[in-house]
Amino acid sequence: MWTCPACGRGFANRNQSHACGRHDLAAHFAGKSSNVRAIYDAFLAMLEGFGPVTVLPEKTRIAFQVRMSFAQLTVRRDWVLGHLILARRVEDPVFTRVESFSPRNHLHAFRLDAPDEVARVKGFAREAYAVGKQEHLGR
Repeated sequence: MWTCPACGRGFANRNQSHACGRHDLAAHFAGKSSNVRAIYDAFLAMLEGFGPVTVLPEKTRIAFQVRMSFAQLTVRRDWVLGHLILARRVEDPVFTRVESFSPRNHLHAFRLDAPDEVARVKGFAREAYAVGKQEHLGR
């Protein structure tokens, strides 16, 4: 792991491109419904069920990292948008869009309107967690 000397964030690759900055997690929930915080809490609890995870509050999103970032949430007033990074492209109704960046790097976007909807992405989130650990690289 490489740690950026300016912001202290850890990365899998040395000198990885990023926007330095420290942000407050609470700021993401200011002026938002309590439903949004409940969705976030349920999502984080699900991820922590897979193993340790680092929460990275950024300016416009909340990223989740093991060795590399594998998931993110963007908080809206009453719902949450998010994505998972998978090593394969999955066509599933839970995803609102899929973007492929390389043969083993596919962004799968979703929307959550209630905490109980987190369960819909659990199997995919477990797979994304393994991508975050870079298990898909055969290490």
